[in-house]
Amino acid sequence: MKIQIILLLFLSVLSNSVNAQKDTIKLKEVEVTSNRISLPFSKTSRTITILTQDDITKSAATNLSDVLQNAAGVDIRRRGIDGMQSDLYIRGGNFDQTLLLIDGVKMDDPQTGHHTMNGILSLENIERIEIIKGPAARIYGQNAFTGAINIVTKSVKENTAAINLNYGSYNNKKGEASLGQKFDGGDILATVSYQESDGYRFNTDFKNGNIFLKSNFKNYSLITSFAERKFGANGFYASPAYKDQYEETQTSLVALSSDYVIGNVIIKRRIYWRRNQDLYLFIRENPSYYRNLHISNKVGGETNVVFNSSLGKTGVGLDISRIFLVSNNLGNHQRTAITGFIEHRFELLKDQLDITPGVAISSYSDFDTKAFPGLDVGYRISENVKLYGNIGYTYRVPTFTDLYYVGPTTKGNADLEAESALAEELGIKFTDVNFQMDVAFFNRKSDNLIDWTKDNETDKWEARNFSEVVAKGLETTMNYQFKLGKYEQKLNLGYSFIEDVIKDNQVQFTQYSINSIKHQLTSGISSKFCPIFSQHLSYRYVERTNGQNYNVVDAKIGATLKNNMQFSLSANNIFNAEYTETNLVPMPKGNVMVGFIYKLK
Repeated sequence: MKIQIILLLFLSVLSNSVNAQKDTIKLKEVEVTSNRISLPFSKTSRTITILTQDDITKSAATNLSDVLQNAAGVDIRRRGIDGMQSDLYIRGGNFDQTLLLIDGVKMDDPQTGHHTMNGILSLENIERIEIIKGPAARIYGQNAFTGAINIVTKSVKENTAAINLNYGSYNNKKGEASLGQKFDGGDILATVSYQESDGYRFNTDFKNGNIFLKSNFKNYSLITSFAERKFGANGFYASPAYKDQYEETQTSLVALSSDYVIGNVIIKRRIYWRRNQDLYLFIRENPSYYRNLHISNKVGGETNVVFNSSLGKTGVGLDISRIFLVSNNLGNHQRTAITGFIEHRFELLKDQLDITPGVAISSYSDFDTKAFPGLDVGYRISENVKLYGNIGYTYRVPTFTDLYYVGPTTKGNADLEAESALAEELGIKFTDVNFQMDVAFFNRKSDNLIDWTKDNETDKWEARNFSEVVAKGLETTMNYQFKLGKYEQKLNLGYSFIEDVIKDNQVQFTQYSINSIKHQLTSGISSKFCPIFSQHLSYRYVERTNGQNYNVVDAKIGATLKNNMQFSLSANNIFNAEYTETNLVPMPKGNVMVGFIYKLK
């Protein structure tokens, strides 16, 4: 309670100082999208981070993995440059426990969470990124165990065409062409891109191709995407001593959505199909030695309805999906998942107090049916300050890799039980026209947590359930926008702390889960002092539970000419920090990329 009082006093002082500024920047209110109830950002009672298109453009990042790496509480464990192979973690959860969505379409993979980031989009196609953490992420269902990230794609506001060319270290070449066209009743956006590099060390070369198409016509929206990746995987999996690994992946998505408003009722319907193909070679030049081929298909449909009444907003949803896996290693498997959801938002005391209880019921053809209740509560102390709290149960069924994989150094476990967790969170947020801050304290008690473990160094990694793992910590973010002369400047700062405790630990080695970030400090400054040039500098400090720590500094200089030509120079790890993010794969030292964008309107 003392901490909350101190925070309130601090925020009150900040409010007065911020309001005293002569130059303020009026920010447009962002509505946080959800498959159920959507709300303006200022009204949410959840820990949500919004990365706008402006944030993305100004950052030194050249890909989505690098953008997310600088968000507090998010841990992107990369293997190589430009996020070539990346795993997504939130608040100490592993890559199977974080859900990625594109315009609300779930991109989880039934084979393994290693493929979650395979279908990520070009930064030029992204309008904003919504990161929701903690128990409130349960609204997205399966795999949102510790959090969820929703990628909101761009809408076509005017007819435009653009060419984007980049060249960087390690003979890194990237080209992209996009076209946006409006027509009566709708619009279409199409993007094609290709990238290749020699790699920053032996057997880390890659070739990537992407196609993205989005079309809106009246009440319908169609999204299609295809991403192909071919890359050397030196030490990417199992032991870092295995330098000759190779992988090819293909990920495609087709989703057709429709929205209708009938009086006080909003109806959202969607059908979708996600396909992933994964070819893995243990020895690149000798495919016959050890080769895996996995093909997964997920076909589903969902309907979500929101009722607006004098009692508040009620959201009801039903999602049914069928999963098919064909694999020479895992075998052929099928799974049916049915999830129903209902929540209601009460707004009381002249909208000062909001209470949102909800429950999800999930049924899997190969696991039990479970109910996951949750509760979100928010209290607005003033126009700028809001207290909020969440509590809820989350759930994750094992992937087919967890259950059935057999390899030279790893083996699955068909007797695994599903993971479950009870998570709680208490936070406070301050929102003003040019200053935003939030602080959240969280606790998560996980039962039957799944990880790859072994008792001796010479043993194979085997998937097992832990009896209980407790993760607790705090997280804070601050954003400040201001003007110098007529140009906008922006500062951001984030910090997260996580402490993991394994109860009844009877294993000696764990591979993924219990090596979370203990301390994470992120900061960035975007500045502009003249009409042509802009600058961005970011700093990140990480200390993991195993004691490893490192500092990374990135920078970017941009130049805009005639509003249709842009030049940029991005530099990553400019002080040559030596560090690894996963599996002892060394990250690249200092590297640069030069970019050019030409837009025709």
